[in-house]
Amino acid sequence: MSAFADLHHEDEPLLLPNAWDHASARALAGQGFRAIATTSLGVAAVAGLPDGVAATREETLRLAIALGSEPFQLSVDAEGGFSDDPDEVAEFARELDAVGAVGINLEDGLGPVARHAAKIAAVKKAAPALFVNARTDTHWLGDGDTTDTLTRLDAYRQAGADGVFVPGLTDLHRIAALVHHVDVPLNVLYSPGGPTVAHLADVGVRRISLGSLLYRRALGAALEAVADIRAGRPPKGMTPSYDEVALPPTR
Repeated sequence: MSAFADLHHEDEPLLLPNAWDHASARALAGQGFRAIATTSLGVAAVAGLPDGVAATREETLRLAIALGSEPFQLSVDAEGGFSDDPDEVAEFARELDAVGAVGINLEDGLGPVARHAAKIAAVKKAAPALFVNARTDTHWLGDGDTTDTLTRLDAYRQAGADGVFVPGLTDLHRIAALVHHVDVPLNVLYSPGGPTVAHLADVGVRRISLGSLLYRRALGAALEAVADIRAGRPPKGMTPSYDEVALPPTR
């Protein structure tokens, strides 16, 4: 079992913050997070591209190259793998593995179950050490049908997924039922209006992602700061110093 996989089996669930660039990843690592993921929305928005339409393959790989050698475990949000061709998704996974990533998040977008399972199987064959977190969008894009959710999770697990991810699910009873159904770590997306980290831990969730929340909060903080400045008030909240953000010059 890899060091990243081990983080899914500790006493506390893996709280996984999502970075959108090098500076945000370094800042989060500075807070003691041993593993950091990327956020597809943040990567897309920074690049001025749409999210979820396979437009950011190169931007995602570029960020993985920048972060792969950092002293934390890196998991990459790869949307649906940036292709419907399992071989092309496997090639992208090989590239991530080669630059130091230890995990990949693959979402089904409510597409055909067999196609997503084929992607997972191809990735596990091409990069066996990469932790594949298989996401189903039954609660994110669909109506949360339980039978469909279980069918998809079972198929992805049989294809070789190391963990499964059901964003949009916030009902603790349904989350607990999924924990008991699957034999791999269950990942849920933290929601400010949903269960706390402690409550999710109590029902057996092993991984809690923050998704695009931190990126959107950062934008919100910037808007609040400029509104305060415009109104003649000093901006509130934490402001890292220049030296805390700037990289030292290389020689």
